[in-house]
Amino acid sequence: MAPAWPTSASSKAWTCQGEGLHGTGTQTAPGMAARRGASYITPMIAKLFSALMGPVPARLPAEDEQAALAALLVRVARSDSHYSEQELLRIDRVLRERYGLSPFEATALRSRAEGLERDAPDTVRFTRALKETVPHDDRLALVAALWSVALADGERGAEEEALIRLVANLLGITDRESALARQQADRAP
Repeated sequence: MAPAWPTSASSKAWTCQGEGLHGTGTQTAPGMAARRGASYITPMIAKLFSALMGPVPARLPAEDEQAALAALLVRVARSDSHYSEQELLRIDRVLRERYGLSPFEATALRSRAEGLERDAPDTVRFTRALKETVPHDDRLALVAALWSVALADGERGAEEEALIRLVANLLGITDRESALARQQADRAP
């Protein structure tokens, strides 16, 4: 059986099983129906949530690490309610450079991550496993990648900045390290 996780508003548990997101009766976790846009979570998303909520492995499988980072990049880009073409292109570029993907593979990963980000109820699900399984220097590079997406449209939105500060904290990155990562991303082409 796939893992269950509690909603933040109640003690009821939602369980991922196959292609459906099932709970008690017809109840829906607060905000989930509007964000989800559909009444199910795809098997890929269920698998990632299973990996993120299960016992922590020595290292997160590469596919799950890629999906978690891509979803965080999308979440940062969407946080100011303006998902620009520059941000979209920067996400693809980060994914290509970080994981050695072809342009087609990076676009496909971003596309899957857009659905994953939309269906995820919170940011902690992505950061938890990354913090526990990815070395500090790699997590610092993740924060630099987040800053590069936030700065891609030429604007430093308050929503993007607040989300990156939260993610950096959840990843165990200090404010000073995050500021240095931002400066590094600001200087990059």
